Amino acid sequence: MTKTRADKVKSFRSLHQADSIFVIPNPWDVGSIRIFENSGFKALATTSTGMAFSLGLVDGDVNPGLVLAHCKTLVEATDLPVSADLEKGFGDDPQAVYDTIVAAAEVGLAGGSIEDHTGDPDDPIYDKSLAVERIAAAVEATSAVAGGFVLTARCENLLWERSNIDDVIDRLIAFEAVGAEVLYAPALRTLEDITTVCSSLSAPVNVVMEQAGTPYKVEELAKAGVKRISLGGAPAQLAYGSIAKAAQEIVQSGSFTFTQDAMDFYELQTIITS
Repeated sequence: MTKTRADKVKSFRSLHQADSIFVIPNPWDVGSIRIFENSGFKALATTSTGMAFSLGLVDGDVNPGLVLAHCKTLVEATDLPVSADLEKGFGDDPQAVYDTIVAAAEVGLAGGSIEDHTGDPDDPIYDKSLAVERIAAAVEATSAVAGGFVLTARCENLLWERSNIDDVIDRLIAFEAVGAEVLYAPALRTLEDITTVCSSLSAPVNVVMEQAGTPYKVEELAKAGVKRISLGGAPAQLAYGSIAKAAQEIVQSGSFTFTQDAMDFYELQTIITS
């Protein structure tokens, strides 16, 4: 039986409320959804990086219409709850963020994240007061849409050379105070910092494992207090990286040993069409 969006929201929320940690991988097309779903994951998240690369665009340069259309395609391909990377909410002011959450719910998403990155490399992070207003508007929207919506609030400081962990925590605490259900600070590098962030907050914390310098295991992150682990653009980068290596082997060596690592045609076809 096909699940309603409300069913998916309930299921997604319950994963965050359970005692155990969970991993939420990031597909970028229907094929990758099928593979993750077949592997037994309980929820999925979009990746702005994977989506952009699949369209031949730079991350952050995909227009809102294409983002929402992409999300709708992924949602319709699975009965699992899907959370979306909604970047800065398609606008600077709180009303734009409110409208984005409403639109995200309309295409069937069970949740999504809003970040405090402005999109301007010269002034990359919103002033804290505006950042909090934007999250408050997103929270208001989650209450306005039928069936609810699981909102993740992101502090992007560490991606923009603002490495003061106390400021990161201060922002996340402020986001939690206005109602964000899940909190997320990309680029936490050490278990010490991850533990400090998690212990400073009451809401579930998402940590992303996409950088080569974060080689932690699920059990280590669980002990640190993490509730949810995402993969960001890593799966898409892995796929494209494998293709790049294969192409270089052909051009430089004239050989095709990469085919040894290719998934069996019939196995892949069975998964994709299941």
